[in-house]
Amino acid sequence: MNAPRTRVQRRPVHGVLLLDKPLGLSSNQALQKAKWLLRAEKAGHTGTLDPLATGVLPLCFGSATKFSQLHLDADKTYEASARLGVKTATGDAEGDVIAERPVAVAADDLARVQSQFTGPIRQVPPMHSALKKDGRALYEYAREGIEVERAPRDVVIYRLALAALSDIDIRIEASVSKGTYIRTLGEDIGEALGCGAHLTSLRRTATGGFDVSQCITLEALEAMNEDERLACLLPTEALVADHTRVTLGAEDAGRFLSGLRRRGPWSDAPAVAVFGNEPEAFLGTAHVKAGELIPGRLLSPIEIQQTLLLTEATP
Repeated sequence: MNAPRTRVQRRPVHGVLLLDKPLGLSSNQALQKAKWLLRAEKAGHTGTLDPLATGVLPLCFGSATKFSQLHLDADKTYEASARLGVKTATGDAEGDVIAERPVAVAADDLARVQSQFTGPIRQVPPMHSALKKDGRALYEYAREGIEVERAPRDVVIYRLALAALSDIDIRIEASVSKGTYIRTLGEDIGEALGCGAHLTSLRRTATGGFDVSQCITLEALEAMNEDERLACLLPTEALVADHTRVTLGAEDAGRFLSGLRRRGPWSDAPAVAVFGNEPEAFLGTAHVKAGELIPGRLLSPIEIQQTLLLTEATP
């Protein structure tokens, strides 16, 4: 007989955990494991990584979940390997082989294709993706053997580096805009080389301002005590580090948190991170237009209080 499962006592946790997602877990499985280890009440992530992908996965807890959408649109950097000459149904090693062709690729071919796929390009999203068509995810159609028409999307490949790993394997390093599918990029590169390709590995090394060198593994997190785990969290405002900063006095901060606009000597800015100074605390986001600070997503007073208490308690 199995021993009864210990019930976890949840608690308010606020902040961002930079996880190095392991191979084989879905983003949600990794999130739930970290949520359990932190005993967090509320959690979400900033965009999925496939089970066969590893690397940077920012996890948001408590108040940070209000700002996770900002990183769905962040630029990202990947390292991948692709097997030439073999095309699969999913564009990666999980799918069934659907075509094989001979490979005859020289260094000049890689240089030509690298140039061809650098800059603005159009990309047709893969069927095995979470994009929706008529209310259903594309992967649901794919599992039923149905292929639906997908409109090409404009994306940008800011930097692309291709290198031969063997006669039939290449390395792909790419920094890309939001909405770019690296599996599709690998397939398209294979087609441009005349032989087809599928990804055999994929690692996200950066998203937004977060780098894999800042990340922690689930294994390391599990080996820590609770205080050490909490100390791994970045503050919620790490998600808005690129925003213009505005600091309000106590009276203006209270009115701002109630949703009221404030006037001040501020220049127009589309993305503002607002702080109070008594005590110093992150209040939320806003934008400035014609000298008015217009509230966006706001923390609640209890979230601010809980964050301050957690900060004081963490060594």
